[in-house]
Amino acid sequence: MNMLGIETSCDETAAAVVAETGDVSKPWTIRSSVIASQADIHREWGGVVPEIAARQHVRDICGVVERALQDGQVGWQDLGAIAVTQGPGLVGSLLVGVSFAKAVAFSLEIPLVAVHHLAGHIESLFLHNGTLALPATILVVSGGHTSLYHVPREGEYHLIGRTRDDAAGEAYDKVAKLLGLGYPGGPIIDKLAQQGNDRAVAFPIPRMTHPNRNVANRLETPPPFGRAFAGRTEFSFSGLKTAVMRHVRSRQTALAMAGATTVDSPESIRLADREIADICASFQRVVVEALLDRTFGAARWLGARSVGLAGGVSANSRLRADAMERGRALDLPVFLPSLSLSTDNAAMIAAAGLRRFRAGHRAGLDLNAEASLAL
Repeated sequence: MNMLGIETSCDETAAAVVAETGDVSKPWTIRSSVIASQADIHREWGGVVPEIAARQHVRDICGVVERALQDGQVGWQDLGAIAVTQGPGLVGSLLVGVSFAKAVAFSLEIPLVAVHHLAGHIESLFLHNGTLALPATILVVSGGHTSLYHVPREGEYHLIGRTRDDAAGEAYDKVAKLLGLGYPGGPIIDKLAQQGNDRAVAFPIPRMTHPNRNVANRLETPPPFGRAFAGRTEFSFSGLKTAVMRHVRSRQTALAMAGATTVDSPESIRLADREIADICASFQRVVVEALLDRTFGAARWLGARSVGLAGGVSANSRLRADAMERGRALDLPVFLPSLSLSTDNAAMIAAAGLRRFRAGHRAGLDLNAEASLAL
């Protein structure tokens, strides 16, 4: 069966066709995957502007879907169902995809499947690698999410940890903005970090030593994990971001007092390229260590047979390399998506849609977007 996937949760308009193979070891194949990125549009604003993103989705959605069908050599009559991201994400952006998918499902009289965005990222691992050794511990890390899941069986996801504040990708963007590097910050910092000394600045590694005191945001992990387990698998990057800011401001003040340059405000001083590279490398080292310490720790505590990394930040070169190195040292298989499946795409949504479709899930035409949809 051919599944058409639609993804519009943030600033990429994406469509893909994924087909079933009949091979249990690798059940799906990508027939086409098309993405219209809005990065250039939002770069001048330093981040995603929700209203602009939604309007651009409206402009792009028809052309992106038509191109996906053309590239996959699939006609409308060849589609067995359509899957769409219901949430989480920017509600205006989500509504474009949901509305389009409902219209297609109604007009073609084919089933509609609602997909959680993070389930799509998890299923991107199965889409690229085939069958994983289960149970698995899977980290989904991106600009909007840093969440840790226990996956005992295919299609079953248990949240066991998440960030208490900034997502890792969000911290990358904020640090890049602080250093005047542009948007999106992740790829820029990753590239500069390869030229720097990752021990040049002793930034603190975030550690949770107590349960989250913010009751509204407290993670209540289900049995058999327990609340005590949550503190050991949660993340925090706001303190690291603040440490970077204080270091940069201190260096700018020192340069101003030394008379290195004449400026109205020390904050307008740009640090030397070499120093920026060292800051990027030191910052990235701490982020990667924090992510992998908790992920591999959880895998050990839960007796996982494999570890997976997914989401936009999983494209980070150091994260990928260090994860593979830890896996080899522990004799624990580590699975990664391809770079094209790491960032937001519709192929992963179609794959997750096929998983849900075969499990008997269908959505009605009253389906609505949910910006804070829980998994």
